[in-house]
Amino acid sequence: MTVRSAAPVESPAPASGLATHADIPTDTPTGTPSALRDSVALLHATRREAEQGPSERATEQQHARGKLTARERLDLLFDEGSFQEVERLRRHRATGFGLEHRRPHTDGVVTGWGTVHGRTVFAYAHDFRVFGGSLGEAHAAKIHKIMDMALSAGAPLVSLNDGAGARIQEGVSALAGYGGIFQRNTKASGVIPQIAVMLGPCAGGAAYSPALNDFVFMVRGTSQMFITGPDVVQSVTGEEISHEGLGGADVHGAVSGVAGFVHDDETECLEDVRHLLSLLPPNNRETPPSYDCADPAGRANDALADLVPADGNRPYDMRAVIEEVVDEGDWLETHAGWATSVLCGLARLDGRTVGVVASQPTSLAGVLDIHASEKAARFVSVCDAFSIPLVTLVDVPGFLPGVDQEHGGIIRHGAKLLYAYCNATVPRVSVVLRKAYGGAYIVMDSQSIGADATYAWPTNEIAVMGAEGAAGVVFRREIAASDDPEATRERLVKEYKAELMHPYHAAERGLVDDVIDPAETRATLIETLRALRAKHADLPSRKHGNPPT
Repeated sequence: MTVRSAAPVESPAPASGLATHADIPTDTPTGTPSALRDSVALLHATRREAEQGPSERATEQQHARGKLTARERLDLLFDEGSFQEVERLRRHRATGFGLEHRRPHTDGVVTGWGTVHGRTVFAYAHDFRVFGGSLGEAHAAKIHKIMDMALSAGAPLVSLNDGAGARIQEGVSALAGYGGIFQRNTKASGVIPQIAVMLGPCAGGAAYSPALNDFVFMVRGTSQMFITGPDVVQSVTGEEISHEGLGGADVHGAVSGVAGFVHDDETECLEDVRHLLSLLPPNNRETPPSYDCADPAGRANDALADLVPADGNRPYDMRAVIEEVVDEGDWLETHAGWATSVLCGLARLDGRTVGVVASQPTSLAGVLDIHASEKAARFVSVCDAFSIPLVTLVDVPGFLPGVDQEHGGIIRHGAKLLYAYCNATVPRVSVVLRKAYGGAYIVMDSQSIGADATYAWPTNEIAVMGAEGAAGVVFRREIAASDDPEATRERLVKEYKAELMHPYHAAERGLVDDVIDPAETRATLIETLRALRAKHADLPSRKHGNPPT
């Protein structure tokens, strides 16, 4: 495990870590000494010392890096005045390397709970001003406690990460602390929402905790994640790269897919965390909160006729379709910069949270490739874990062909999305807007893999493949023997379309439940989800499934 050296602490607290009687007034308000009042005053002085951190200079240095302090971040995350701190006075017990003389309160992490939009949320925040936010035995014990409390209470857990890795001076005890975090991340997976917010460095094994979370946020310029840093990379491979270039927010937002959300500053980032929490349930036993919706359920989507070209070869932005259909045009997209041929995000329909998976025709014509399959599969699994109904908007020409895709494992990666949909027991509704070809049609939540309701627009083409390709296969000999192959091909393509690809072919065979006017899309989705609200489905008894990797 690669770790970073702990940052020095400015103006360290005395070994005792306690305020003294010199810091408090000697008289009570009535002018008579009182041991109890003195003790209470000493308590408040000690609390202030813990909250203020090591020194003003350390705070100024944190701000100079473009970062807020741990408590400033918690103030932005929680409803005003709601945060209740846990183990504020905790200090490490380590000795050696001068640690016995540096025992600040909190030990570099602030833990506790509060409310976000009135609902309980647990959190921990690394304090980079104290030991560089590095993790030692006491630091880890605080995090373990708050994670256990969140799981017991059935409430979301948010981690505000800004730490220098394992505290080298504490050796293997620090590494064991990470193991306890990973074990708890895994135990809580699918039980409570876990959100990792990267607000500083995260190197070595520490990066695996965010990777085990349901959602990861990053901030450009200040947060980085990597297993081995630039120095190690250069010494092993000879490659030269900066911290930002190796593991910055844009890298993980667009290249690796580790980060689902990327922001320019911490305030904007934490506001989006609050918005995400408002869309999620507190745990897997409850449903997401519902809200009174001013957007009429029966609102017609007349604009869709102009947004979506009837010609299946012409691109359009599926985001505009989603925004036209969902409540007040508002949705929270995840992984917007990665695997862009499929869109995933949370929105509301009739005031209730839904997960949206949609083809994106402006990117590779909306094909499914390795990364798009992984992205959608992960999102479907998260929605299913937390009782969020799924809406799938389909305009997919197939899986991306190519040697790189085949050798990269498109079969097993595509199977991840298939597995996720087949395993999902939440209400599932799909709409085919235009194309739905081949295996990709099946995988994008078709009726045959368990979608509860399937609809299609009158522009739909549901088939094994496009008419041009199909005619070339089915009528290959006839076209080759013709005196005018091109004219024959054109005629046979038209015949194939008329016979097997007309808009009502799938509906006639019961493969879609109805062909709908695009203007009815919002109303149809809402009415269907209302009917499915009490859906209950049981999976076979088993320890767990074995999804493709």
